[in-house]
Amino acid sequence: MNLVVGATGLLGSEVCRLLAAEGKPVRALVRQTSDQTKVAQLESLNVEIARGDLKDRSTLAAACRGVNAVISTASSTLSRQDGDSIQSVDLEGQLNLIDAAKAANVSRFVLVSFPQSDVDFPLQSAKRAVEDRLKDSGLNYTILQPTFFMEVWLSPALGFDAANGQAQIYGTGENKVSWISYKDVAKFAVLSLNNSAASNAVIKLGGPEALSPLEVLRIFESAQGREFAVQHVPEEALRGQKESSTDPLQQSFAGLMLYYCAGDVIDMRETLQKFPVRLTSIRDYAQATL
Repeated sequence: MNLVVGATGLLGSEVCRLLAAEGKPVRALVRQTSDQTKVAQLESLNVEIARGDLKDRSTLAAACRGVNAVISTASSTLSRQDGDSIQSVDLEGQLNLIDAAKAANVSRFVLVSFPQSDVDFPLQSAKRAVEDRLKDSGLNYTILQPTFFMEVWLSPALGFDAANGQAQIYGTGENKVSWISYKDVAKFAVLSLNNSAASNAVIKLGGPEALSPLEVLRIFESAQGREFAVQHVPEEALRGQKESSTDPLQQSFAGLMLYYCAGDVIDMRETLQKFPVRLTSIRDYAQATL
């Protein structure tokens, strides 16, 4: 049995779909307050539903019972509900899950995190603390560290509105980023369950090529045959937002945007020799949005 935590989210639901397509048994940890449409979609894949919450240790023990592998994609950043926070979910909740997995003698634990940034912010601190606990737990672990999901960072939610020809660029937009599709991250998570190269490993993940936000913009403009209206958000404004905010989530969003400004290039050649994944390019994504 494979337990997916964060199963109603963008990445977690794709992990469930891939596992189910391979005929592997899947259990999804789902909260009582989860979107019932998303829960129904999981049930249509013959996914077993386990009601529980990362903040409730007793439900995690039940969810982990009889489980061989845990894949955790959960985070409070995109879908906060009452009581959710970086502290309660991304830190304490994930630590609870590791403890429950260890007590249940789970064979493999796959954690989705993100690469180290030079900027300190609460979400990064939580991720690093959870990674350290997992490494020290005695569990056979895989820590996946993907960069920026193109479907999130190149979407209207973060100011990149391709449908309306508008783009918000953080900083100068000149530093290169190894954008990756969440669907490819899901493939790596599933492959990690039975790949010896993933055993007790930290694996950075990026897309097939590193492109600056301005280069990405030109690809979208070319695909659509028109110029976008562009607005730049100065790096200084992001630093001011981070320093002035008292909300850990807002501090973390600003920190992630500063990470975007700095760029991050991931060399995937060695990883792709071990994991047969055809990576989605920005051009693929731009065409798909037409």
